[in-house]
Amino acid sequence: MNNFSKIGFVLATLGSSIGLGHIWRFPYMAGENGGGAFVIFYLILAVLIGASMLMAEMLLGNKARSNPLDNFSILSKLNKLPPNTPTQNHNTIDSKSDSSLMWLGFSTIAAPLILSFYAVVMGWIMYYLFFVSFHLPSNIAEADMIFDEITAHSLLWQSVCFFGVMGITAIIVAFGVKRGIESLNLILMPLLFIIFVGLLIYAMNLPEFSKAWKFMFHFEPSNITTKTIIESLGQVFFSLSLGVGTIAVYAASAKQDENLFHSSVWVVVSGIIVSLIAGLMIFTFIYHFEGVPSDGVGLLFKSLPLAFNALGSSGAIISMFFFIAVLFAGITSTVSMLEPGVSILRDKYNFSQIKATFILSLAILILGFLVILWTNAEMALPLIFGQSLFGVLDSITSSFLMPIGMLIILTFVGWGISPKHLRAWTPYLPQWLFVMWLWILRIIAPTIIVIVLMSKYFDIVSFINKLLA
Repeated sequence: MNNFSKIGFVLATLGSSIGLGHIWRFPYMAGENGGGAFVIFYLILAVLIGASMLMAEMLLGNKARSNPLDNFSILSKLNKLPPNTPTQNHNTIDSKSDSSLMWLGFSTIAAPLILSFYAVVMGWIMYYLFFVSFHLPSNIAEADMIFDEITAHSLLWQSVCFFGVMGITAIIVAFGVKRGIESLNLILMPLLFIIFVGLLIYAMNLPEFSKAWKFMFHFEPSNITTKTIIESLGQVFFSLSLGVGTIAVYAASAKQDENLFHSSVWVVVSGIIVSLIAGLMIFTFIYHFEGVPSDGVGLLFKSLPLAFNALGSSGAIISMFFFIAVLFAGITSTVSMLEPGVSILRDKYNFSQIKATFILSLAILILGFLVILWTNAEMALPLIFGQSLFGVLDSITSSFLMPIGMLIILTFVGWGISPKHLRAWTPYLPQWLFVMWLWILRIIAPTIIVIVLMSKYFDIVSFINKLLA
């Protein structure tokens, strides 16, 4: 098996998580949930439990080195061997005889569900790259009109761009992920950081920067709601790609002696930095051009084109490079979301890589096209519990499937694997840090997830009662 290099694994995992989760979703979720309250809870949860959960899923994939369904069976069998047994050839362990554990990986279904609407957003990125970069809006009204046209009226171009994104994703997955993704990540991920830092410096010189800073970091207790806490936890899962098999799949291709703690910390810290930079510059531009921070999913597509236009003749070039970087960051995420399902079809049903990719991509294309139809104003399709299909899929995956999937991983790794094995598999952790990590896995993180899920459940019960009243 061709393994990722150390930097390649970190960049691949960062690419999987950083994508649109940090650049697109974080700012608009912060805008819709009161700014500072959402940001503070997100930072606390990301630092307190994000890295620990990320490391747990990395460990599951890195030691089992299989698909998301068989990982649990293989790790369970490894747990019955002496802790220091060499694991280079453990992938020969027969996991089929212990198929009762396969259900633990059911949350993997979230990955293609996310991809169905995520690739639609990536299609918008592609449209902006080719059509808007050289025809940038000059005011907020024009920016609103362009975004509304592609998302609510242009069924043709939205579908073409969506199919294009899925086509690129399928080709990469069908013909090889590791080398291509690693090579391109080495160039384009640093490029993304450079562009973002440049835009942040530009934003810091605008008078509205202080207003954006206050919106993001001024903590108002009155803005704390159950929804804010739930959405902040959902953002942690979404931005880190937790609980759906993507991290485990990449970790399976990392070296067996990989320092997963360092890797997880790098991914979490880098993601937080990108999120905060994206939020600060986008809200600065929103205030500068008299937009609305709670403008929803279109925040990225309305504020940055205005900023690029304000840069004059160089704006189109910078816009092009920015959307290229974001497009690639998103593609690394779409690849990671397609690969877990493909690995299951390949390993469990003996499909070839190409056949598995084609079948799963076709199913995602159908669901994604339905997402597009639901956003199209001319179709006027009925809302589902007050939301479009886009919103329903987003809520189901980020608020339920991802947390539940991670809760299963935490329970399995924390309680199902002996501490002796976990200690032997994490020699890079000092003893005190290992004990803290185990406490987070066993008690702290599961408790937070359960409390938030229960809060969500009671909110749903209240909503249903109101409908029946």
